[in-house]
Amino acid sequence: MTEEEKTMRIVHGHVKWFDPAKGFGFIVSDEAESDILLHANVLRNYGQNSVADGATITVRVQQSPRGVQAVEVVSVQAPAGAIATLVDEGNLMTAEEVAALPLEPARVKWFDKAKGFGFANVFGSNDDVFIHVEVLRISGFADLQAGEAVCLRIIDGKRGRMAVQVASWEAAARGGR
Repeated sequence: MTEEEKTMRIVHGHVKWFDPAKGFGFIVSDEAESDILLHANVLRNYGQNSVADGATITVRVQQSPRGVQAVEVVSVQAPAGAIATLVDEGNLMTAEEVAALPLEPARVKWFDKAKGFGFANVFGSNDDVFIHVEVLRISGFADLQAGEAVCLRIIDGKRGRMAVQVASWEAAARGGR
């Protein structure tokens, strides 16, 4: 074990805030003396460009001259209270019903956080899949970038296909979501 590995430890906490435009945010944890810096590059290495405020997160941290910093994201869970997903005209799905749907690989076409929605295309199909900002938040994301690879759980709604869960490409490949 290297000296660097000895100084790293795993910490569980919650995202205090994360701003993709600034490229960083902070995690709070009872296991750390101060807030933990979460840099956008560390989050990208996990396969996400953003993370929702309040999301439960497990990270490997290291002490630096500037304080405690996350060096690897181990897992991200949606913010507490995200039990059911709002689906098409007020119907609700339980977390178990959502988890029973297959994950479909997709690429984000565009997403506008200010408008509160965007679209993605499942690989091999030109059909648009609607993604609502609330589904994004419940899935543990704060934003999506055009061209980002994700996995979606999709239903056929009254107005077309719509995502009921978003997972990062890498987390889905690892079986994490």
